[in-house]
Amino acid sequence: MTRPIKIAPSILSADFANFGAEIRAIESQGADWVHVDVMDGHFVPNLTFGPPAVKAFRPHVTTVMDVHLMITPVDAYIDAYATAGADILTAHVEAGPHPHRTLQAIRAAGMKAGIALNPGTPADAVEHLLDLADLVCVMTVNPGFGGQSFIDMTAKIARLREMIGDREVMIEIDGGVDPTTAPLVVNAGANVLVAGSAVFRGGSVDRPDVYGENMRAIRDAVTA
Repeated sequence: MTRPIKIAPSILSADFANFGAEIRAIESQGADWVHVDVMDGHFVPNLTFGPPAVKAFRPHVTTVMDVHLMITPVDAYIDAYATAGADILTAHVEAGPHPHRTLQAIRAAGMKAGIALNPGTPADAVEHLLDLADLVCVMTVNPGFGGQSFIDMTAKIARLREMIGDREVMIEIDGGVDPTTAPLVVNAGANVLVAGSAVFRGGSVDRPDVYGENMRAIRDAVTA
């Protein structure tokens, strides 16, 4: 099965005072998705965006808004993120005792459903969830902060690709993705690459061409 490579810049690395313009800039330069990292200061040691912020981002996103919930509990907030306009909603398998129910609820709310794995969580933890998942997000950093160093999860990615088989389930990589690490994860079986600092570094809304250059560097590394 052919799975096109998608670049999903994380706006956690964007200019917080200028989100609308930043989203328009990355999309104009070739971003496939816009990735939104939601953190609660409880499940992970940081606070970021709630449903009102996601709702504010929505009018600026013309591609896919990929919302990654690093929160617990999850289920009580699913409808709020659906109303805010998320296209894909990803919850962590470690965030609660009933991930099967969480994935069902995400789909029932009209969104594609993702399940995420922390670096210390094995691929087998989601084996029995794959029929309900549209996406598996493999964390290649410990979640909570942008700009961290890549943790090699290629064996886990390969195991997931094997388990997924011919299901139409995407494998997304979040953490430390750049032109050096992108080929490693794609060769192992990933097809969605979340990149924050590697996309936004050196650019701005006044210099969006740098964002394009950074994304092309990742794509070129994967196809080289």
